[in-house]
Amino acid sequence: MPADDLLAPAGAPELDPAARALYLAVLRGGGRLADHEIPEAERPALHHLVEAGLLIPQAHAAAYVAVSPRALTVRLGAEMRAQAVRLLVESESVNDRYGDLIRAYDRVAAPPAGRPVADWVHGLENIQKRISQLVSELRNELITVQPGHRPPELLESALAQDLPFLRRGGTLRTIYQPCALSAPATVCYAAEVTKHGGCVRILDEPFQRTFILDRSIAVIPAVEDSSTAVFVEDPAVVAHLLRVFERDWERAESVRWAQIRIAERSAPVAGRVGALLAQGLTQQGVARRLGISERTVAGHIARLRNRYGARTLFQLGWLMRGSSDEPPPALDEEPLDEESGESTR
Repeated sequence: MPADDLLAPAGAPELDPAARALYLAVLRGGGRLADHEIPEAERPALHHLVEAGLLIPQAHAAAYVAVSPRALTVRLGAEMRAQAVRLLVESESVNDRYGDLIRAYDRVAAPPAGRPVADWVHGLENIQKRISQLVSELRNELITVQPGHRPPELLESALAQDLPFLRRGGTLRTIYQPCALSAPATVCYAAEVTKHGGCVRILDEPFQRTFILDRSIAVIPAVEDSSTAVFVEDPAVVAHLLRVFERDWERAESVRWAQIRIAERSAPVAGRVGALLAQGLTQQGVARRLGISERTVAGHIARLRNRYGARTLFQLGWLMRGSSDEPPPALDEEPLDEESGESTR
């Protein structure tokens, strides 16, 4: 169907000169025209006006009455707007209708010479849907780099796809930041995938969210809030992102996720703060490792200090190590600030 036919609403024919002349003659006659006054030659123009809605027949009087063109334009405008909305809604579903064919074509079609393949996808829901589709088609390897916290519902959905992939013999490697260690949903996800052969490590550095699928497709955010992503198939770009990942993977730390999962069920946050202090971490390091604010860490430190009778972070960490020696003297050490848990000098 031609585009003009789609856009032209029903009942809106273009008036020919004869119909316009007849309508003007009716207006000059007072807006009413008796049927017997219409010459046979003007009958086509009469039917045209009736069809357009500019003349309304009155059967009881065997006459026609003129209608304001303004009412006609209001009706036609409403019809056009309604049809435009329908077309707009229809356009939103076009990609979904042909999505499988588009992906099939993209897999076999060669990219234009000198032009890398990149597909921009807008909206978190569309991005997640596209990634899920690609993961369902994975054959060999899934690599992800995940900064920050991930919503529990997203992790649950990822686990539902990643476990079958691992059972099929696939390889999965993921890098998280230290805040993942204090996120129960992330710990649960990591413990499950590692139990089935996946590898999840921790890297205490800033990095960008990245997905690399079968070493052939990479997904990276296009904007800061990750509401737009770029799906890249250019071999040079994918190879570069793989090199970056391998470099980070070598520096990342292995974690015993199953043990953390068990300990997390019984250990309160204060206990984990104390354990990290005993390992020599600073207040800032503890906050970063647990994914909580330094102010929250300071509150736990203050309560632990009261419990152990410590005046400094050093003394508190020493006492929590469980040493049997005498605690170091605190006279020359800097007292802790009540608010921040740090030195007051």
